[in-house]
Amino acid sequence: MSSSRPDPLRWIWYALGGGLPRRLSPWVLEDTTRRTWVWRHLARAVVQLSPLVLICLLAIPVPLSDRISAAVGGLLLGLLFSLAYMVETIEHRVAKAGYEPGTAARLRARRAERERLERLSPYRRDGSGSFD
Repeated sequence: MSSSRPDPLRWIWYALGGGLPRRLSPWVLEDTTRRTWVWRHLARAVVQLSPLVLICLLAIPVPLSDRISAAVGGLLLGLLFSLAYMVETIEHRVAKAGYEPGTAARLRARRAERERLERLSPYRRDGSGSFD
C-alpha cells in the first residue's frame, strides 16, 4: 500500500465525499482498486449513513424497537442504493483525485485478469510445475 495515507479526520472527510490533497491521489487510486475495494466502499457508505441512523435512533419520539427497525431498514436500503451506484461513485472519487474516468475499473479488470491467469497456470495447480 502507498506509504502516504490520510489521517482519520481526512479519511472521514474523504468518506463523506470530500476531496483529498493531490499528494494522496495514489492512495485514493489504491483504495479504489485493491482486492477489498467493495468492502472499503461499503465502509465509506456506512460513514455517510451514520448521521441519519443516529438521528433515527436518538431523536424520533417513538418506541425504541421502532427506531431500531427504522434505522436498520434505512441503513440496509442506503447500502443497497450505494451498491447500485458503486462503480460510478468510485470513478467519481478517482476523477476528483486527478485520474481519468475509468482508471479504477481498468486497473481492477487488469488485476482480475492477472489473477485468473495465475489460477489457471499449470505451474500453480499442484505445485509440481508439470504440464500433465
